[in-house]
Amino acid sequence: MNKEEFAKLNVFGLGDPNDFYAEYFIGNSYLNPLAKTANGISFANVTFEPSCRNNWHIHHAKSGGGQVLICTAGYGYYMEEGKKVQKLSPGDIVVIPANVKHWHGARKDSWFSHIAVEIPGEETLNEWLEPVSDDEYENLELK
Repeated sequence: MNKEEFAKLNVFGLGDPNDFYAEYFIGNSYLNPLAKTANGISFANVTFEPSCRNNWHIHHAKSGGGQVLICTAGYGYYMEEGKKVQKLSPGDIVVIPANVKHWHGARKDSWFSHIAVEIPGEETLNEWLEPVSDDEYENLELK
């Protein structure tokens, strides 16, 4: 999906370059904060250019915590350590428990957006880990 087609479908908007977290992404991503509730649940639209993905990471929490991804436009991937990659399409929802190593991003031929919902918890911490290598990413279809 090219950028023009994607822009028509990305109802939550591209947002600004994700400069604050750029060191944890391969490729360019964009962040559009949407809302934050009084009890600390935050919603942000994250957009990935084709082949962009974030590093492996873990949303740590003593209790509660984790993340939910609501796929809104384009096509992407989600992968937990030790499991097969999941292809993501608009309307897909991924519930990521706390303390699970994972990554997510766009397919190589498509822009991709999801709303990231951060779940509040006790003693939460996001730990950024190693990048998803080009070799690992390029061979996803083989799994």
